[in-house]
Amino acid sequence: MKEGGKKTAIIWFRQDLRLHDNEALHDAMAVADHIVFAYIFDERWFNDSTSFGFKKTGRHRAKFILESVADLRASLREMGQDLYVRIGKPEEEIFELAKQVKSSWVYCNRERTSEEVRVQSALEKNLWTVGQELRFYRGKMLLYTADLPFPVTQTPDTFTQFRKEVEKEVAYREPFSRPEHLPDDGGAPIAYNELPTLSELGYEESESDDRAVIPFKGGERSGLERLKYYLWDTQLLSMYKETRNGLLGGDYSSKFSPWLAQGCLSPKLIVHEIRKYESVYGANKSTYWLIFELLWRDFFRFMGKKYGDLIFKVSGTRGIMPEYMGEDDDKIQKWINGETGIPFIDANMRELKATGFMSNRGRQNVASFFIKDLEQNWLIGAEYFESVLIDYDPCSNYGNWNYIAGVGADPREDRYFNIMSQAKRYDPKGDYVRYWIPELGAIEGGDIHHPEGYDKILSGNMDASPYLSPVVSAKRWL
Repeated sequence: MKEGGKKTAIIWFRQDLRLHDNEALHDAMAVADHIVFAYIFDERWFNDSTSFGFKKTGRHRAKFILESVADLRASLREMGQDLYVRIGKPEEEIFELAKQVKSSWVYCNRERTSEEVRVQSALEKNLWTVGQELRFYRGKMLLYTADLPFPVTQTPDTFTQFRKEVEKEVAYREPFSRPEHLPDDGGAPIAYNELPTLSELGYEESESDDRAVIPFKGGERSGLERLKYYLWDTQLLSMYKETRNGLLGGDYSSKFSPWLAQGCLSPKLIVHEIRKYESVYGANKSTYWLIFELLWRDFFRFMGKKYGDLIFKVSGTRGIMPEYMGEDDDKIQKWINGETGIPFIDANMRELKATGFMSNRGRQNVASFFIKDLEQNWLIGAEYFESVLIDYDPCSNYGNWNYIAGVGADPREDRYFNIMSQAKRYDPKGDYVRYWIPELGAIEGGDIHHPEGYDKILSGNMDASPYLSPVVSAKRWL
């Protein structure tokens, strides 16, 4: 509203669902007298399907997003503000809101992948028609484009070279503080609707699976609590490098990724807290390695900006056709359902389906198995991950699948994971497999990883059930 010369800004939240380290909010507060906060549940995220027919947003992530928006609204209400919420197309809903409140600007986090870019570009054009400006900010990045020691178009195609150049020349920025107070909405004539339910978004209302590594709950407060727990309450950070490839339990890695993906947790704040931790307890390989992993996130995002939609193409950023292009429905469904007959693969896939989460080690193994052993089109696997992952991020997801498929940024040719050796190394006693495949609970120790010959192992145990016939022979890994 512009009554009496006062100006109103709209903060359009996207994947930046937080008040701490929010650059858009910081800048809006410097120029606007009033602020209207808004979040639009983009109907296409929840109604549309991927090219291979998977729901674009699965139930686990939808629930996490809904919790994150609810937490943001609660925080705003505690500070005397509120959150304008609608279901629809953001380029239309935000435009109508801007006309209604007669705002001067709309502030938002800039996204880099094509679907999100189309939305923000359409909104920008709509706003121009009424003389309003869309101002872009960076909400998910550790590094800004201006920080790089090279133009984005010349970003090195391998992470190692990218990391070396960044570490040599770039100082990480400090996070913006969480505001102590917020401007009011100026008496905006708008209705602050109730949040939609999961069923209203098109999902079944069901309980979360209690076998999940941790009870992932969306929201800035939960993300900050996890950060405090991992660094300060338990000092688990000091063992991150040694434990990050674990499979069972809540403490083997940071588990920050869902909150990072929705912008509930700032990567700059994480680095800031790591530096504080190092000043108290000292730096080690683990404190460095967590920052190293945050750099991987930025690397994939810069590759997404450099190569655009190539990361979503079957030939990837390298422009080469993969060796395997199968689309066998039976094999794909067995992989999705954790019914391949390969226990280590099945345990990981069952965890993913039940909880929306899987360890990084598991993701690499099931992707390699899908591509190199089942000989399927990697895009199908990537789209399934896009649907079900609670921590889905387009650049990270497709960047990793490019990597495993051999069509992306990987200096090692023909990368392949030997499933049996991986299983023995990362689940040597078989505890993870027994946890997710209880029908194999009678098999002791590492023998559980040998899918062939189970009839002999299980014979004599009347309580044990025979396992599935493996879709590929395990002999290739022995």
